[in-house]
Amino acid sequence: MKASEDSLRSLMIRSQSGDKQAYTVLLNEAGNWLRRFFSYKIPADAIDDLVQDTLISVHRKLASYDSTRAFLPWLAAIARYRWVDRLRQTYKHEAKALDFDIAQESHEELVGARISIGRLLNQLPAGQADVIRIVKIEGHSVSEACAMTGQTESLVKVNIHRGLKKLSALIESE
Repeated sequence: MKASEDSLRSLMIRSQSGDKQAYTVLLNEAGNWLRRFFSYKIPADAIDDLVQDTLISVHRKLASYDSTRAFLPWLAAIARYRWVDRLRQTYKHEAKALDFDIAQESHEELVGARISIGRLLNQLPAGQADVIRIVKIEGHSVSEACAMTGQTESLVKVNIHRGLKKLSALIESE
């Protein structure tokens, strides 16, 4: 059975009021929805971990939910951020692994991965792509990105947010 928007919203409102039984049902139903959501985006063996990470974020953000608004878009936004975080961690981990095993790994795979990331970043405006490369891929701080690009701190943050949102849409469309 798939829970509806209205039933999930009602469970969330009751959960915010301290109803533990409603909260248990909410987490179970949200977990089912998240499994379906992530099944189109990541390998099956990684779904459970990402669902758990997302449910932890839902728990942490419980008080921030606005009961006058729809629940599923709120949940989907949290899920999308957790998914993008997981992609970033995966790329960062793979990049480090490639750096250490570069003599053993095929140069074709390394070049292919960099071309894929580069191709995606080339579809973004230059300001967004630059700060994503600097902060999210190379691991520099926001203030270092400001110094490197000449952008203000708030502009760097906005460009990262908008760029990651567009990257997410590009990846989903592929």
